[in-house]
Amino acid sequence: MPRTGRPKAPLVLDPAEREVLKRNVRRRKSAQHLALRSRIVLACGEGKDNKTVAAELGVTPTTVGKWRSRFVGDRLDGLYDEPRPGAPRTIDDERVEELVVKTLEQTPANATHWSTREMARHVGLSRSSVSRIWRAFGLKPHRSETFTLSKDPLLVEKVRDIVGLYLNPPERAAVLCVDEKSQIQALDRPQPLLPMRPGQAERRTPDYMRHGTTTLFAALDVASGKVVGRCFERHRAQEFKKFLQLVDEGVPADLDVHLVVDNYATHKTPAIQRWLASHPRFHLHFTPTKGSWLNQVERWFGLLSQRKIKRGSHRSTQALEKAIREYIEANNADPKPFVWVKSADEILASIRRFAQGTLDAHRE
Repeated sequence: MPRTGRPKAPLVLDPAEREVLKRNVRRRKSAQHLALRSRIVLACGEGKDNKTVAAELGVTPTTVGKWRSRFVGDRLDGLYDEPRPGAPRTIDDERVEELVVKTLEQTPANATHWSTREMARHVGLSRSSVSRIWRAFGLKPHRSETFTLSKDPLLVEKVRDIVGLYLNPPERAAVLCVDEKSQIQALDRPQPLLPMRPGQAERRTPDYMRHGTTTLFAALDVASGKVVGRCFERHRAQEFKKFLQLVDEGVPADLDVHLVVDNYATHKTPAIQRWLASHPRFHLHFTPTKGSWLNQVERWFGLLSQRKIKRGSHRSTQALEKAIREYIEANNADPKPFVWVKSADEILASIRRFAQGTLDAHRE
């Protein structure tokens, strides 16, 4: 006789419950755990077994069984976390919801974002209570980040092309990420810095003396992590051509060269096109507009700035360029390539979700 497994508690939804669950799922600002539990119950209400629901939602059958049982026993109240031992709560769910909704959907009359003091005055809670609720829901009104969505009509093709080079590089070829870091300033402080001490960070004066700028052209070998770099006074097409010649000399003659570059005008001038035509082993792969994050050398530039330039003190461009050369030599002595992990499909799906979320936020 075949085994039927543990019998499942019957789960039947009435229209009112179904509407509440759907609202939890649809509402963009619902807590993620509540939205997931609502999806589980809705799927179970369609007659699906635990394994099927688990596979559809990417959770374990144990999780599905838990929230099925909780809903059957306590209905909608069962989807919320059980009270923990300790002193009884003094702030009920309605007041927490009021604070969270006000944080997400409103702004104070005299500011662009909420502070704990301002929110506490509006909802009648203490500042510490506001802080605890914000931490529990991952809300940080004082922080703001920037984003840019590429409008490149060939975004999909370019992402697939470049990520393909990273994850499946062609045989008998070198893949190099190339770009220029322009206007690197040689800065010196008018007073000596105060070194770090126990309990005191390193201190420097906010003003500075400027001793000129330089531009670094760099090519990062994706496979090895080694860098070819040279500083120039300017960043025109003729400097880019000289740098390409340097790269040509450094790559073995029997290898093709695939360069990942951005859409800067100096990379597309007639002089560069003629040089590429006379060096057929070179192949350029352009990142999407506003898509420099696809170029791995940008991350290397970030490390250079953080570790060598930002807190350095240079009294001339020669001193600055010497420091950059020293950093490149140290990098090449112990190179560590970046490991690209996301496929093109994953990146494009992430962009699609972000773009859709942006549109939905403006429609509400």
